[in-house]
Amino acid sequence: MPVAFAQSPFLPIAIGFFGLGCGYFIWGGQALFGFPESKPEVNKSMGMWGFWMPGFMQFITGVYLMVGMTWFGVFAKSAPLYMAALAFTAYGIHWFAMAHRRYIGSSSDADGWMAMAFLILSILGVVVFVLANDIPVAIVFVGLSLIYLTEIPARFFHSAAAARTVGLWQFLTGLWLMYMTIATTLNFSFPTQMHLWL
Repeated sequence: MPVAFAQSPFLPIAIGFFGLGCGYFIWGGQALFGFPESKPEVNKSMGMWGFWMPGFMQFITGVYLMVGMTWFGVFAKSAPLYMAALAFTAYGIHWFAMAHRRYIGSSSDADGWMAMAFLILSILGVVVFVLANDIPVAIVFVGLSLIYLTEIPARFFHSAAAARTVGLWQFLTGLWLMYMTIATTLNFSFPTQMHLWL
């Protein structure tokens, strides 16, 4: 007889929101404000932060969600939750690759092709969460779409203006992700006292 687990209301999404938001502050802040100045030792630090915060924290969130839905049934199966699991896992692995690339100092030219695939995934996220009437999460995916849409010319044409605009979208999306972290955590911690979702 299979073991049955109780449903859990505690989705680990704040972990992924915080990890990505922190990564966007670090990488987006540097791209937007030009500080710290890019040099080999700084790029190694940026790579390590990118690997652990947006990389690992999103990856573990995505795997946790997918396994919780499919193997153990502790999370209710739904299209938005499936999209969240897909996105957190894919974006986490993408950050592993970008962080490693930056750490070892290899070329970012191929990131233009990567940005095309992640633009499609981001637009898919907008569609899923708008249809689910979850506008706060849809806004996250709008920010992601703007990042990858701008990343394409930044990488293919080595455009400094586009690269700085990527930093702007990252920084603004990072701010929204910090709000999402706060709102999600307070909603799960105090479900009867407050509800901060927009």
